[in-house]
This record gives sequence, structure tokens and C-alpha cells, in this order.
Amino acid sequence: MTTTPTDPMIGRLVDGRYQVRSRIARGGMATVYLATDLRLERRVAIKVMHGHLADDNTFKTRFVQEARSAARLAHPNVVNVFDQGQDSDMAYLVMEYLPGITLRELLKDYKKLTPEQTVDIMDAVLSGLAAAHNAGIVHRDLKPENVLLADDGRIKLGDFGLARAASANTATGQALLGTIAYLSPELVTRGVADARSDIYAVGIMMYEMLTGEQPYVGEAPMAIAYQHANDTVPTPSSKNPAVPAELDELVLWATARNPEERPHDAREMLERLREVEPAIRAPRASARVATQATMVLPDRAMPLGGATAETTVLGGAAPVIATATLDASDRDGAGEDTTALVSATARRKRRGYWVFALILLLTGLAAGTGWYFGAGPGALVQVPDVSTQLPENARAVLEEAGFEVVSGERHDPLIPAGQVSGTDPEGGTQARRGSEVTMLVSLGPQNLPVPDVIGRAEVDARAALASFTVAEQNVQQYSGDVPAEHVIALLDAAGNPVGAEYPELGALTLVVSVGPIPDVTGLPVGEAEAAISDAGLQFSYADAEFSDEVPADHVISAGPASEPVHPGDTIVITASKGPDLVEVPNVITGQTVAQAREQLEALGFTVSSNVPAFLEGAVVASVQSPAAGERLKRGSEVTVNFG
Repeated sequence: MTTTPTDPMIGRLVDGRYQVRSRIARGGMATVYLATDLRLERRVAIKVMHGHLADDNTFKTRFVQEARSAARLAHPNVVNVFDQGQDSDMAYLVMEYLPGITLRELLKDYKKLTPEQTVDIMDAVLSGLAAAHNAGIVHRDLKPENVLLADDGRIKLGDFGLARAASANTATGQALLGTIAYLSPELVTRGVADARSDIYAVGIMMYEMLTGEQPYVGEAPMAIAYQHANDTVPTPSSKNPAVPAELDELVLWATARNPEERPHDAREMLERLREVEPAIRAPRASARVATQATMVLPDRAMPLGGATAETTVLGGAAPVIATATLDASDRDGAGEDTTALVSATARRKRRGYWVFALILLLTGLAAGTGWYFGAGPGALVQVPDVSTQLPENARAVLEEAGFEVVSGERHDPLIPAGQVSGTDPEGGTQARRGSEVTMLVSLGPQNLPVPDVIGRAEVDARAALASFTVAEQNVQQYSGDVPAEHVIALLDAAGNPVGAEYPELGALTLVVSVGPIPDVTGLPVGEAEAAISDAGLQFSYADAEFSDEVPADHVISAGPASEPVHPGDTIVITASKGPDLVEVPNVITGQTVAQAREQLEALGFTVSSNVPAFLEGAVVASVQSPAAGERLKRGSEVTVNFG
């Protein structure tokens, strides 16, 4: 893109070190400038985040992440990152400067590449990617725009803005930030990215390089995502018969829907590519066509015998013109021949003037056409990518590129409402200067009906919810009504039950049953503790209780401390103390019947006696039954009599 003198960055000294010279490119998140590192006296590329994104922590984090991820890599096929910092309110990233083009621009010019060219580029891409995977980095945004082809022949992998550590493979609402055309099935359905997700994107790139088109197309991002999740990538040779079987197999291996069936990482795929490379580069038989030279004879060399051909194929000896003495009749005939020859020559000369004039006219038309389509109003220019920009900023960028801007709207599950979600024609494609470009402002995600997945198996529920982003990590919950690995509930991003509709690609979480809480009633307390622990739960004890039915040190009851019950929660056990037995005291040691009654009733016994109630205070008890020392249940009857 040609730099305009109105750009305030041109000429600016960033952080007292980097002198900005010109603008190289502008993207949705940042603008890249050519600058001079005054300290080391070298040319660098400086990437400056757009000012309107400076307050967005998500974009800031991605911007800094790119610097940290790329800075960890030192490889000939990875763009070097030299520095990262903040100058006033401007965040910037300093990289090595690579004059050249991207793989996307190469594909626009040539549509598709030869198998040999594909192998050359993929060898470099996989080498750089293998270094990233070896360092524990997953790129997550591989696409032709991020493969740089330098003028000196170097091929480098850049733009680690979405990179993550390989261990951090669980994503939520931002799982689909990468370009939808290259997203792996597991990123679409589960939001999970690891090294094998990068391999899938490499396979899609190979398919596009070999066929000139992407395997999946659609009018909406969700349609493309659905194909990634449910379809199998076709072989490149089905579109381009010139593709060898070795590359067909490599593409199918890399794009297997099941991550377990793909190469483990870029190193494994690179080794396989180098194994089949000799077979791909094997010389092919080429047909040879015999040609015979032709020679154009000038007019003065043409025989006078009436020949009109302007070209003569010279076989052996050169043609010979014979001469003879002419009689009268011959002279008359010769006169007629001469007249005819003169007329033919005149006609040829007039035709030459017309041909010359026609050539001049065609030359003028060609020059005018070349100007019109090369530099004039009909010239093809690249539509800038203005995704995620505010409408007023995007309009200015598009008009600066020479387009007439028309406003439009569309739902977009990835771009926040109010920001530009894209253009028609798409950013990065070629369009006529002065033509109409529709700037599509995001309305945010559209609301979609939510399938009823309660009671369904987890795997079936995830397939039914492909239009949303379902968290990889379930909420596990015990249930006596729902079988294990079946869905109990579906929660929204706030943890509340989901309604009938929900935003496209919105974050959802499945609550999945782990089966019932183990029933430990009646078990010895030791066995009960083991069963509860094996089920992933904790236990505690309530006060033990007497029980006539449950033996001592066995479980009378066990229940959760709170509802609902999740792994790690506590089950409260109530243990039995056995029957409630009390030892009968000796009450015939000089006590009156009234005193004996009071003592026995205090222990929970009922008392009967043959002494009238009005005499119990005066009569000394002399007989008791049962005898002292026996153990009875509370409430049992003890008899106290006067002997």
C-alpha cells in the first residue's frame, strides 16, 4: 500500500530509537511500518497497535503474546522479534524486515502451485512450525497470510498473535478467534487447540496450494465451521489430477477429523514430507515435437511465375529462377502477367498501409487499456482488511484505497456488535479501483434455537450443540435419576440454565451425571468410608444415634451436606450406637418405694409397685424385678414391691 504523507506515524521517533520511514501494511489490529533502528543501524518492521484498541485488554494481551511467543523461537523459518514496548499510549512490536510477498498474494497471482513448489514452501513452513511445537507453542492461526516469502528466497512463519502454550489447550468464548477457513474440527466443536490443530491448518493450506481453492466454502462462517466439524476433506487430486498420490495421502493425514489420526506435531509431518519428496520430484517424460524451420522470402526474391506465397519452406536446394527468349505471343502473355503482378503489388502496398494503421490503432488501444487497468480507474487493487475496526476508521481506510463505500450489516459470532465484521468483496481480494465495497458492520451473534439435550448422552449433546461453543470441561454432578455420562443440565456463560434461544457460538457448559451417590446404609462404617472415597466424595460424621435395627458402628443413614452434589463434596454419615440399653440400679437398699420410683424414672424406666401410692413415701422397697445389674432398653418396666 502506498504511504500517504498524512499518516502521523511517518517520521516519528518511537521510544527514542526507531525512526519510522513508511507504511508497509495495515490490518485489523495493527499497522506495520518500515523503520530504522538508529542504535543498530538496520532496517526493521515495527508493528503498532491501533489506538482505538489500546484500552481493550483482550487485544493488548494478544499483542504482547505475539512478542513473547515469537521471541522464544530462534529459527531460520520464523520471523525474528527484536523488541516490544510502549511509547506513550502506543504499544509496538519490532520485527525483522522481510521485503517480499505473502503466500496469499502468491496464490492470488498463480491460483495454484505445482507439487514441487508446494513441497518447497511446506518444507519451510513445517520446519518453522516444528521449532514452535518443540518450544511448547501452538500457533493457532496458520493461514497463507502468515507465511512470508522474502525476495531473497527465504520463507518464514509469522504472526503469533493467537499463539498459546501447548499445555493451555482449553479455550472458552475466544476459541474461534483464528480464521474460520483453517480451524480444526476440535476447535469448532470443543474450543480445544494443540499442535495437531496447527497440523490440520497446514493440511488445508496444502489443499489450497495444490487446487487453487479452499475445501470448504459457505456464505456464513457457521456454514464453513459446520463442514469442518462434519465433513472429510477431499483429496486434492479430485480437483487437480496433476497432484501425486503422495501429496493426496499427506493432506488426508493432516486433515483427519479425529486429532488422534493426525501427525503428533509438525516434526512428524515434516519427516514424512521429506520421505516422499524424491518421488514427487522424479522427472516426468515430456513429449518432443519435431519442428521444421520456415523462411520468409522478400518480395524481390519471389519468382515471377505467379507464386503468391509469402513464406517458403526450404527443403534442399534454393529455388532457381529460369530465363528464356520470348516470342510475340509470349510477350503478350508476359505483358498480361506483368500487369497482374503490378496490380497485385499495388493491392499489397495498400493493404500494408491499412495493416500499419491497424497496428497503430491496436497499439493505442493496448496502451490505453493498460493504463486503464494498470493505473487508471479500472486498475485492480487489494481490498484492505478492516475487520474489527470501528466503522468510521474502516470507511477512511477503504476510501483511501480508492473504493466507494456502502454501509451494510450482518450477524457475526466473533466480532463485537458495532465493529466492522468484514467487507464484500472480502479483505485481501482484488477489486477495481473506484468500485463499490460494502462495509459490513457486526450486529453481534444471532440468536439460535437451543436443542433439547437434557437426558441425552454427552457425545450426542455436543454434536447437537455444534452451533455453540461448548466448554471442554463439564460440570460433573451426582444423580440418581440420570445415567452416568448423560446430560443433567445446560448452563450459559453466567452459570444459569439456558433458555430456548442463545447467541451463535456462545459459551455453554454441560452438567453431566456421574451416576448416583453410593448407598452405604447398613454397612460397617469402615466400608462406608471406602465406598464414599472411591466415588470421589468426602465424608464427615453426625452425632451417633441409638438404633434397635442397626448394629453398633454401622451406618444408620448417609446424605449430602448440600445439594446438588459434585465430586469432592461431603457426605454426612450417621452411625449407630446400637440399642439404647441402661443398667438397672439397686433400689432396695433402704429406699422407700417413692425414692426407688424417682431413681428408676430418671433413667427412663417405667415403674410398677404393689404399694398404694399414698404409702409409697413410707414403705421401704424390699423387692425389685429385674434384678440390679441387668441392662434394659429405656422405657422398659421395672417392678418395685414391698416383700
